[in-house]
Amino acid sequence: MKQAVTVDDIMIKNVKSIEIPGTRDEILDLMQKERISAVPVVKEGTLLGIVTRIDLLKHPEEEQIAMLMTREPVTITPDASLSKAAAILIQTGLRRLPVVVRGKLVGIVTVSDIIGAIGQMDIHDQIKNFIRDGVVAVWEETPVPVAAEIIRLSKRDALPVLNTKRELAGIISITDIINLSRIEDSVERSDMSAASDEDKWTWESMRDTMSLYYGVSRISLPDVPVKSVMVKTVITAFHKTPVSEVAKKMRRNRIEQVPVITADNKLDGLLLDRELLAVIAAKEQ
Repeated sequence: MKQAVTVDDIMIKNVKSIEIPGTRDEILDLMQKERISAVPVVKEGTLLGIVTRIDLLKHPEEEQIAMLMTREPVTITPDASLSKAAAILIQTGLRRLPVVVRGKLVGIVTVSDIIGAIGQMDIHDQIKNFIRDGVVAVWEETPVPVAAEIIRLSKRDALPVLNTKRELAGIISITDIINLSRIEDSVERSDMSAASDEDKWTWESMRDTMSLYYGVSRISLPDVPVKSVMVKTVITAFHKTPVSEVAKKMRRNRIEQVPVITADNKLDGLLLDRELLAVIAAKEQ
């Protein structure tokens, strides 16, 4: 009898992490260099937290890792079943689970890793049963900073891009946004009154004011249209495409979503990799 697949069988064991104390710049550089979406934060091998690409977009001026990271993240052990990992990811909405043994980081298992396993399972169910209702798309002339804000507000991982003919022209993801990000330093001034409004010995016209200058670091994005940076060669699928076939495409091309189109290249939906986890999560009772 074939032994059930466990987290240990598919997890990433050579995990890219950052040791405290570290900097936001180091995290951003690691994400861009390794093309990863999250960085575990450790101290002498013990897991303290995790910083994701969304954390960087939510707090573009924050530099301290301690303020950026999610403390005590949801974890899993190497001997847990694949169906248990899938169920946890669905319940929490997370994209990865640090794998720990007695608090020590030994690996990480992601949605993509499980998708890779699904691709080998020869599942013939059609993807139409797993497509989420509602698609958030942008026009190809939308400025990149605006697209980044739409991603943040809509809590989407990627946005299909449409041309003036309403056809699918490309796709832009959080990963693309992070890869375009740059740290921008500036100096700003804050005018601070030396007296409060309640001080009866001061008048509006005579109030002492001092200027405080301070350095600010922000994550900046190029003010260019989405069409100049989007992925133009898009991997697509149809409603009747089998689950394992799409899972293989996702894993092979390292993508997290596949636009679902009609025969005339009109956008008809967006299949997220995490939606396919339901195929095996149902086995976890």
